[in-house]
Amino acid sequence: MKFSRIALLLVGASFFACQTENNEQPAETVESNVSPEIVAKLANYDFNVNNVKEVDYFLPDGSTTKMIRVEEDIHLPKDQVMGLPNLQGVSGKNYHTNNLVAQNTVINIIGYTGGGGFGLSSKAQTALQWAVNNYNRLNLSIRFNLTYGTNYQPQDMVVYNNPNQSGSGGSAGFPSGGAPFKFVQIYGLEGFNTNVNEHVITHEIGHSVGFRHTDYFSRQSCGQNVNEGSAGVGANPIPGTPSGYDPTSIMLACFSGSTDGEFNNNDVTALNYLY
Repeated sequence: MKFSRIALLLVGASFFACQTENNEQPAETVESNVSPEIVAKLANYDFNVNNVKEVDYFLPDGSTTKMIRVEEDIHLPKDQVMGLPNLQGVSGKNYHTNNLVAQNTVINIIGYTGGGGFGLSSKAQTALQWAVNNYNRLNLSIRFNLTYGTNYQPQDMVVYNNPNQSGSGGSAGFPSGGAPFKFVQIYGLEGFNTNVNEHVITHEIGHSVGFRHTDYFSRQSCGQNVNEGSAGVGANPIPGTPSGYDPTSIMLACFSGSTDGEFNNNDVTALNYLY
């Protein structure tokens, strides 16, 4: 996320989703260093492909893995890109991907507390607990079991800080094979209150269990008028959620510093529809 307008970054399982704050300007367009085949697959999945680039994505141990960055804040590994299905959808509701977490799943999630700047602060740990509570109190068919520590390898999901990322926000990804996306990172949030930290973490977990941005068709929350996809292909609308812009959804592409970090009624409807 970046501040002033915070935009979300997705990376799927692996997408990564990242919310950025309202004040940041969009990254300037860069020359693509990926193959036309990858660009074509992304376009077929409803991504805007004007600024596609291969980048390094940091993991909790400080190592990096190659990801394809799309729309400035979405990251996917190459094999995930090549396996993307062709989707059908229309604009104007809460949206989910074709990749979801298996029903009746307990997700073991760990808040990383290691060194090197990758561990969560006390504030971020509290925000993670609040985010997990947001999901668990809905009694969905998926449930989170939260612990804190450094042994993240056997866990289903790890939430950690990325000290190497500029700006303020987070990133995560989409489910794969019935499992949630594992790596949920936040960055530059220590100057914000616990509610903002809760919002970013709840949002990124939302991507990790299969949600796209509520305003993917316009990015209005970022002060933009840009469709994240092409020709309305690739986001599945959720029945019971409203058409048009939903200004308080936790899955908006960008957030403000006044967010309370809670689901609105339409977010709850969407979660209950999927899980």
